[in-house]
Amino acid sequence: MLNNIKVGNFIMNKRKSLGLTQQQLAEQLNVSFQAISKWENGTTYPNIEILADLANVLDVTTDEILAGSERDAEGLSYSKAGIDIAYTDAIKKEMSEHLETGDRRILNSLGAFASLYDMDFPEIQNPVLVLKSEEPGSKQKLAMEYGYTESICHDMINHLVNDIAVMGARPLAVLDTIVCGNAEKDTIKALVKGISESCRENECSLVGGETSIQPLVVASGVYVLTSSIVGIAERSKVVDGSAIETGDAVLAIASNGLHTNGYSLVRLLMDKIPQIKLDKIDGLTFIEQIMKPHTPYYQAIKGLFGQNILHGMAHITGGGIEGNLCRVIPDGLSARIDLSKIRVLNIFKYIRDSGNISDEEMLRTFNCGVGFILVVPRKKKNTVMKHISQFYDCYEIGNIEKGEHKVAFEQRMNWL
Repeated sequence: MLNNIKVGNFIMNKRKSLGLTQQQLAEQLNVSFQAISKWENGTTYPNIEILADLANVLDVTTDEILAGSERDAEGLSYSKAGIDIAYTDAIKKEMSEHLETGDRRILNSLGAFASLYDMDFPEIQNPVLVLKSEEPGSKQKLAMEYGYTESICHDMINHLVNDIAVMGARPLAVLDTIVCGNAEKDTIKALVKGISESCRENECSLVGGETSIQPLVVASGVYVLTSSIVGIAERSKVVDGSAIETGDAVLAIASNGLHTNGYSLVRLLMDKIPQIKLDKIDGLTFIEQIMKPHTPYYQAIKGLFGQNILHGMAHITGGGIEGNLCRVIPDGLSARIDLSKIRVLNIFKYIRDSGNISDEEMLRTFNCGVGFILVVPRKKKNTVMKHISQFYDCYEIGNIEKGEHKVAFEQRMNWL
């Protein structure tokens, strides 16, 4: 519990010991001298917005300000190791506004040791939990470098939800983890805000998580994100590819770019050709193109769940079409993909030409314009394409035949 009088006396004594007037301190903090006066007489205390700057000017830790006393100069403390507990607790308190949700299934709030979620689903006879963890890969390094802090959160959550949607699951709740070298208030708030907003857009809730500050392990300014999701599906309606049969149509749903894969290669390309960052592709700079957030597919496909119309689905991530579609094709069957039908995005053409990258490498590393694949009965393909086309470009790229290779390519990609 904060003691306003003790905090105020501490601020006043530290100010005087530095030979500063209230006005001089106010000018350094860009606040009114009346604010300083109110802090010192205990009427109020500095909010989280100004606390770190005040600590810097007074040459103390935020922990010491909020405690109203200076630590023993000779003794070790968590603050001296780089972590101010009071400051980080104050940041966590501010996070709570982004964790507010109307989801009545969430039974507790920020501050509990763990999150409670009501799992009573009377409309589902045999519920199956669908679990997944995800992180946005090396794209998050570029995100922090180029100012896409909130955007990278949408990448992570959209990718996460897509990965359980392929099984016909409805997303329920997300737990996030933020590992950093030091807790920068604005960055932490932006990350939590981005994650929370993306969860709402995907009809699930951010119920809690962990912010781990590791100053002696992670460099200052570095943030590492990861998250986990729980979804739910009716056991008899789980989409796992077992219903796929000869004659089924293979449909592509368009991506909007790289999504969250291939960034190690892209960063190598940027290192070799630094000027590429500002080159324009379809009216956007290279950086703007590659930092588009991962396309979310749940809203587009959820209306098809439970109709026995989706025999198989694949989220096209690392490994490309072959490396992901093969995961749902039953033994003895082959998805024959006509590469000439793929509507390759210009950003991939640009990357291929700039890096002199082979077709095989492009297909293995990138989605090349196909972000999601549906395998459906041929007689239902037009119905499915009409439904998906309300959200994204959807078209046929192949069919299911008997064969030994689960994914077989024919023809060539059109790079013109």
